[in-house]
Amino acid sequence: MKPGLDRETITRALRRLSELLRERGVMGEICLFGGTAMVLAFNARERTKDVDAVFQPPQLVRELANIVRDELHLPDGWINDAVKGYLAPDLNPVAYDLPQFENLRVTAPPAEYLLAMKCSAARITSGADPGGDVEDIRFLVRHLGLASADEALAIVARYYPKSRVPPRTQYLLEEIFEESGGRP
Repeated sequence: MKPGLDRETITRALRRLSELLRERGVMGEICLFGGTAMVLAFNARERTKDVDAVFQPPQLVRELANIVRDELHLPDGWINDAVKGYLAPDLNPVAYDLPQFENLRVTAPPAEYLLAMKCSAARITSGADPGGDVEDIRFLVRHLGLASADEALAIVARYYPKSRVPPRTQYLLEEIFEESGGRP
């Protein structure tokens, strides 16, 4: 079995989270980021190492996530809100064709926002996230129909000040467009 969480596992975990919220008479909200957005919102890859998200109500979702973890034998930290430290203003999440549940509204950021986040991190990883941000950036650039590194950087600049974007991001974007002859 490949490491990480696939579409089915994530969906099953979110469904169970919704059931637990319903038992408590609470409506929850979750906005998915990172690899989970790439898996569920964009069908860009098969799996992710964890569910990066922001959620409401935070304390109750954390508590219920531990129950889901134990019931479904998920790894510690299968869902976390560490991404909130990297959020840019103007999120405006959308529902895409994401699974929705009776007591859990699921959204993800627009593709442009996700591209900006991925570019501001520009991490290269392995394991459950082969290719890391690089493959996600390639996908999002294609998805958005961008024609140059400058177009991609302009999107990043809408969300993040230049000081928050590492120099490697520009080089990475230039390389992506060079490798593909101008089309990622």
